[in-house]
Amino acid sequence: MVLSDRSIKEEIAKGRIVIAPLDESCIQPASVDIHLDRKFLVFRNTRRPFIDVRQDMGDITDLVEIGTGPEDAPFILHPGEFVLGSTLESLTLPEDIVARLEGKSSLGRLGLLIHSTAGYVDPGWQGHLTLELSNVANLPITLYYGMKIGQFSFHRLSTAAENLYGSPQMGSKYQGQTQPTPSQSHRDFKAK
Repeated sequence: MVLSDRSIKEEIAKGRIVIAPLDESCIQPASVDIHLDRKFLVFRNTRRPFIDVRQDMGDITDLVEIGTGPEDAPFILHPGEFVLGSTLESLTLPEDIVARLEGKSSLGRLGLLIHSTAGYVDPGWQGHLTLELSNVANLPITLYYGMKIGQFSFHRLSTAAENLYGSPQMGSKYQGQTQPTPSQSHRDFKAK
C-alpha cells in the first residue's frame, strides 16, 4: 500500500520515517520532493580497458563540488553523460516501510534520468541516496545545488522485515552514506 500525504505526515511525526532536512511544503499527495546536493562523482577517462565489477573501481571517478549560492555556476550534465550525485536529504526508514525513488516528470521531459536501477530503498535504510544521473537529451542540462531532483514514495510491508538493511547479516554496502558513493560490487565477489 502506498502511503498518502496524511500517512506520511503521521509516520514523520512518530519519528518512524525521518527526512532531514524536511521542508513540509515538499510533501505531495503521495510522495515527498527531494533536492540535489552539491557533490558529484564524475567518471573520467582512464587507462583501464574496461570496468571489472570484481575490482574496486573507485579510482575511475573524481569528486566534483558545485557552489551553494544562487549565483554559483551549475553542474553541466552533457548528452550521454553519466555521473553519480546525492540527495540533499538523509532518509531513515523503519522495519515495515520501503521507499521508492522516482524522478520529477518536469525534469524527465527534458531528458534527465535520476536513477538507472537503484530506485528501491529497503526497510532499515539510513543515509543519503546516491543518484545515478543520466542525460538522454541532445543538449547539456544544468543541475543546481538545492534544486528539486526527485521524490520519495513510501510503501507499507505486509509485515515488518526480519532482517533490516544495515544489519550485520545483510552485508549492506551503502548504509550511512553521506555523499555520492561509487559501486561496491567488488565486495560481493570478495565475500565468497
